[in-house]
Amino acid sequence: MSFSSDVKDELGRQINPARHCQMAELAALLNFCGNYGKDKAGRYTIGFQTENEVVARKGFTLLKKTFNIDTENGLNENVMHAVLAKFGSPREPVSSLLIKNTCCQRAFLRGAFLCIGSMSDPKKGYHLEFDCTDMPEANQLKDLIQGFDIEAKIVLRKKYYVVYLKEGAGIVDILNVMEAHVALMELENLRILKDMRNSINRRVNCEAANITKTVNAASRQIEDIKLIKAHYGFDNLPDNLREMALVRLEYQDATLKELGEALSPTVGKSGVNHRLRKLSELADRIRV
Repeated sequence: MSFSSDVKDELGRQINPARHCQMAELAALLNFCGNYGKDKAGRYTIGFQTENEVVARKGFTLLKKTFNIDTENGLNENVMHAVLAKFGSPREPVSSLLIKNTCCQRAFLRGAFLCIGSMSDPKKGYHLEFDCTDMPEANQLKDLIQGFDIEAKIVLRKKYYVVYLKEGAGIVDILNVMEAHVALMELENLRILKDMRNSINRRVNCEAANITKTVNAASRQIEDIKLIKAHYGFDNLPDNLREMALVRLEYQDATLKELGEALSPTVGKSGVNHRLRKLSELADRIRV
């Protein structure tokens, strides 16, 4: 199963004990995948247009809890009118009265994700989205998400208005809002591992770059010193530069600190660098 399916399975098992939160989540289910109609006997029916059994089961459970509806036997006209009066027609923004409380907003987002939400595999990248059929629905979802201080954006993709989050921190926050705590912990563990791996890779790359830089610098210094020895002579060098040249040739793999410790008296890294730069400048003049 995908990570997105795991999140939906976790959300599908949650039933908020508060009726107003049940109503808010049911409003999302009916709004985004509800299906009203009549059977062959002329009885009214309510269903959920989804391939996910978890979503359909959650919807029927909430219908029974909130309206004591047994959808298998069909509905009479009065019950259907009561449902429509409470939730309105599908594919329209849900009444703000149903989601005025913070807890109800959490429940509504949970229901919305069950119907139209999806999430990429966090091992590959961070992306969570809700695919809405029209802009008013998308704006309502975006506003609800941003009400929890989570950044969300909308993009038109083919025939859908997609409300999406791409930051790992924001996705963690929205999972927390929807109360998908198991998925949240799994995502956080993956983020920690990924951050550690990236940190180690950066450190290794930095150290490798420093080693390459040191080796290249040492190679140039040795080449300069050999040129000076052949065309200028060490005897013509000041004592401090002659000693530096001899030590560099003797310890070709040494760092600046190690070279300084090999001098007598010892010299700091800046002093060693200064002497080597003087030798390099002399070699450049010889080349000219």
